[in-house]
Amino acid sequence: MNLTIIGATGMVGTRLTAEALNRGHRVTAASRRPQPSERAGVSTSTVDVDTGRNLRATVAGADAVVLTVRAAAGEEDLLAPATTRVLDAAADAGTPLLVIGGAGPLRSPADPGRIVAADPAHVPDAWRSLAEASTAQLHACQAHPTPTWTYLSPPAVLEPGERTGSYRRGTTTLLIGRDGTSRISAEDLAVAALDELENPGTDRHFTVAAP
Repeated sequence: MNLTIIGATGMVGTRLTAEALNRGHRVTAASRRPQPSERAGVSTSTVDVDTGRNLRATVAGADAVVLTVRAAAGEEDLLAPATTRVLDAAADAGTPLLVIGGAGPLRSPADPGRIVAADPAHVPDAWRSLAEASTAQLHACQAHPTPTWTYLSPPAVLEPGERTGSYRRGTTTLLIGRDGTSRISAEDLAVAALDELENPGTDRHFTVAAP
């Protein structure tokens, strides 16, 4: 496939790019400040999702687009409208979009009537604004008139680690391990994302976690 990864220089984006290239896909690595790559099969593109600069040109011709950007501190309210710009560009191109968002809009396993963004057991106060931004991001997807998107929520903890190639898949409720934690490595999240791109499921919103 020809994949466009927006946010390719971030923690998740770099691992998505590596996983895609290792599987034989071609990648347009798009970001505000793209980094040169010596690997075959990857090209770069300068994109600004906050302004829409070069967005449609970067999306055009892709078999699928992945959006993996985080809101900067103090700019959380920019994430949802930026996502809408990407949704518009993908819809105009007729290209499926996988949004790798946050755990905020997932349901709390202990209280299904509460989302994770509002549950201090999983989201401390310091991270609440980011969790709320991911909830607004999902709402932006749900409000979009063209249903060509899929939203992947990571678990509560997402950090660099080992690529095991294994993960659990759920839908709209946060997944908790036997040790009481909710986590996955960025490497295994990339595995799950590429599995979804290669063999799309039927869930518009889903989550994954370590097995």
